[in-house]
Amino acid sequence: MRNILEKVRRRDEKQVKRQAQKMYFADSAAAAQRAFAHFRFHWQRQYPTMVRQLERDLPELLHFCAFPRHLWRKLRTTNIIERCFVEVRRRTRPMVVFTNVESWTGLSMRFSVVSTRTGKNHTLELFTQAA
Repeated sequence: MRNILEKVRRRDEKQVKRQAQKMYFADSAAAAQRAFAHFRFHWQRQYPTMVRQLERDLPELLHFCAFPRHLWRKLRTTNIIERCFVEVRRRTRPMVVFTNVESWTGLSMRFSVVSTRTGKNHTLELFTQAA
């Protein structure tokens, strides 16, 4: 959504966002495709680059539709990935300066390994066979 909205004028943001959300919150892949067709028709002339980029990425953006519906909400967000980025930033920000790229890479990798080890003990209940 950020990639789409950064390419439109401020006055169009709300309308573009509302129409883009119709794709993501559609009841089926076919409904999402219809919502995109409407989106493309409405915005193609004003924002051809943005519409072209969205059209190119649409199969990946709507890939969550291939999974059971009860998983869609979790799959269409990047919260899990973003949480890792926030944690690395939180831990590295107080250090201010790194001596070289390797020192930052090593430290961020250690954070990733630790979070992976602790994450193995936490079940994502929506992704279990019982879900």
